[in-house]
Amino acid sequence: MNPHYYVSTLGDDHNPGTQEEPFRSISRAQRAVRTCAERGDRPVTVYLQVGTHYLQDTLRLTVEDSGAPDAPVVYAAAEGEEVVVSGGAQLSLEWFPFRDGILQARTPSNLTMDQLFVNGKRQHMARYPNYDPDVLPLNGYAADAFSPERASRWKDPAGGYIHAMHSKHWGGYHYRITGKNADGSVAYEGGWQNNRQMGMHDEHRFVENIFEELDAPGEWFHDPKTCILYFYPPEDVDVSSAVFEIACLQHLLEFRGTCETPVHHIHFKGITFRHAARTIMESYEPLLRSDWSIHRGGAMFFEGAEDCEIADCEFDQVGGNAVFASGYNRRLAVRGTHIHGAGASGVCFVGSPDAVRSPLFERHEHQSYDDLDLEPGPKIDSYPADCVVDNCLIHNIGVVEKQVAGVQISMSRGITISHCSIYDICRAGINISEGTFGGHVIECCDVFDTVRETDDHGSFNSWARDRYWELEGEQPDDLAELMLLDAEKSIIRNSRWRCDHGWDVDLDDGSSNYEITNNLFLRGGLKLREGFCRYVHNNIAINSTLHPHVWYKGNRDVVTHNLWMAPYRPARMPHWEGTVDHNLFVSETDRKAFLDKGYDAHSIVGDPMFVNPAKGDYQLGEDSPLLGHGFENFPMDQFGVQTPKLKAIARTPEFPDPILDAEHADGADAAESWLGADVAALTGEQFSAFGVKREDGGIHLLSVPPDSDAASWGFEEHDLIQRVNGCPTRTVKDLKQCVSNATGPALRIRIVRSIKTEVLEVSPFQ
Repeated sequence: MNPHYYVSTLGDDHNPGTQEEPFRSISRAQRAVRTCAERGDRPVTVYLQVGTHYLQDTLRLTVEDSGAPDAPVVYAAAEGEEVVVSGGAQLSLEWFPFRDGILQARTPSNLTMDQLFVNGKRQHMARYPNYDPDVLPLNGYAADAFSPERASRWKDPAGGYIHAMHSKHWGGYHYRITGKNADGSVAYEGGWQNNRQMGMHDEHRFVENIFEELDAPGEWFHDPKTCILYFYPPEDVDVSSAVFEIACLQHLLEFRGTCETPVHHIHFKGITFRHAARTIMESYEPLLRSDWSIHRGGAMFFEGAEDCEIADCEFDQVGGNAVFASGYNRRLAVRGTHIHGAGASGVCFVGSPDAVRSPLFERHEHQSYDDLDLEPGPKIDSYPADCVVDNCLIHNIGVVEKQVAGVQISMSRGITISHCSIYDICRAGINISEGTFGGHVIECCDVFDTVRETDDHGSFNSWARDRYWELEGEQPDDLAELMLLDAEKSIIRNSRWRCDHGWDVDLDDGSSNYEITNNLFLRGGLKLREGFCRYVHNNIAINSTLHPHVWYKGNRDVVTHNLWMAPYRPARMPHWEGTVDHNLFVSETDRKAFLDKGYDAHSIVGDPMFVNPAKGDYQLGEDSPLLGHGFENFPMDQFGVQTPKLKAIARTPEFPDPILDAEHADGADAAESWLGADVAALTGEQFSAFGVKREDGGIHLLSVPPDSDAASWGFEEHDLIQRVNGCPTRTVKDLKQCVSNATGPALRIRIVRSIKTEVLEVSPFQ
């Protein structure tokens, strides 16, 4: 018999660790495994018996804990038993009335708590405005959340928090309140959790952990000075019998090895992980030229690990990221795992910037071609590679942070995401932060109800502002070859996507070297912004289309044999490039919309005759005139989780009715003439192309002839005019009226140029 040990919440660490006389703590079992003479030769298993196992400290696994390829070390729930590993503690409380339905109880001294769980359910810190599950973003927001008038009601707000959306809804910000200033305004620190520093949204903000805001069922406040916990119990909670728990540890488990001496062949199976503390005020670092900053941590943290596995586990309401693979990791696997209620992201793979050649961190940082390191691939091995997320259910995450993803990939290579169901997320279902180092495969996934609290994003989202991006000075003749130094080909295939607040699949700034085949787009279609070498083949876009944005010359894109149900929606397209032909349309008008650009001369039109749209089967019927012509049906019943346990509880997206007779606009800009330039107001996805809020709008200068008055005023092609002397210009009529009404010799014209705001001083009347 292979060696094995047992751990029970009723055990004793002086016991031998048998089933009859189990250990009390997991750390004691860990010591037994380390000294087991057969470890490395035979599998060693630690069985956790029923109940909640509270960790006193983070369980750290090193090379001393490792197994072997045919003899792994396994920590598993005993067969048929429900096992929880907790980074928290259970409180023993005696409750007394306080006022207005609020109760109070004394707590141990020196207690720190950022989350309170009652009968396993996370409660809400006292907040303003109150939590409302039906309000997005932030489940309630108010412009006056921390105004001096509001703060005048607070005796001592130090220790409270401000949470706010990014001014452009590109994620969020978090701040700790430190007190009040002499003028009564709130003093606070923070805001480092976003890499696009543009300030918090004027309205979408709330405060929490403020005693005076304790006024709704389910809210709580802990006063560490008096050691009193205040709680307003919901009607269905009997505090005399309820279980009260808090989160203490940020990391429950850490795998700590190095490239030279990795921790390896350790598996965790069938265990629920709970009660990891929030990390919003910890250190964050920017991802390469991305919108995102990230905290390098998680409830389960890997660094320097090989061939380790999380299987059939659950991460329940952890405070930050659930699983984080940092730096050097190889062949990690997360399988059959349910992640829900996480404060931040689900599974993160994030390498070290030290592995990247010529890295930059801010979007607007630039470097010259002469200064580049031109060697291909990574510099060192400090990045995750050949890892798998398979048959996982990830939903309702980002409950604290708003710049999150179900699966986040950055500075990694060869990550496979297969048969995952990902939904109900404030930002991305799957995000790839840059092109370093590519080689990823995303297949058979079901990703929907994303970008629920943010904007300008997709259910799948990527950037690739890599070495080749926006070089200064002299550039090489073929940027595509420079791009290929970083990004191996990534594949997105056989998956179903729906994003009601963005694009189903959004390949944003510079995303390159992708093969996109056999995907079903249910709402937002496919966006391809600047980039190279995108092969788009055999996809179906229901009531939607291709969104080409700002394509490069010589981009090598190939878009063929796809079914588009609307005309293309271009934005800022100075160059119409690539091969776009042999596609399928349901409208002749849609097919002809861009013939003058050299597209779709050989594309066809007809009725798809979908098999059963109401049930999500959008295969083309056998009598459809579109079937064939290079298009092949692909399975519609293999998206998302397939393991019976998770499939039974996973949701599926709403299936839209196909619209076959809609009158579509031709997708072209409705241009007018102004000062000799062609101009048009922004619409649709063009707001994303310029990186501006919809409510601000603007006038796009489509062309500016060099001899035009617009050129003499200092305008350039693809400038965006937003204000003239403070007057908003949301329509061309607004623009003309603002200029006509201007007084004085000079105009101050606010423009957006290359996604930067500038002010032109123009004196046309002198």
